[in-house]
Amino acid sequence: MSVMLFKLRGAEEDEADDIRTLLDEHNIDYYETSNGAWGLGFAAIWLHSDEMYVQAKKLIDDYQVQRAAQAQEVYHQLCLEGKQPTWWDAIKTRPIQVLFTLIAVVIMVMFALTPFLFL
Repeated sequence: MSVMLFKLRGAEEDEADDIRTLLDEHNIDYYETSNGAWGLGFAAIWLHSDEMYVQAKKLIDDYQVQRAAQAQEVYHQLCLEGKQPTWWDAIKTRPIQVLFTLIAVVIMVMFALTPFLFL
């Protein structure tokens, strides 16, 4: 029976490629499903049987711990160099997107608080 190993929704393409490579290197047989043409499917990496699930899951867990540590190192290095993007950088590079996001937040807060303000 097939077993889902890794959800591809929200995963970076390089992360998915690394996981495929990791599974290939360890001779773990897998297949992928996609979101489909309209994005209604379930994109994931699946194992054909649950015999290799524990080994594959351990490999992926170890990889993700290593990836997280690497990302934290990059973040801390950028912070030390003063190159980490800030809110001001986001406003300068995408002012319209930031403006619409702030407007949406204000509208949601207004809808959430309206019943309590006008009792």
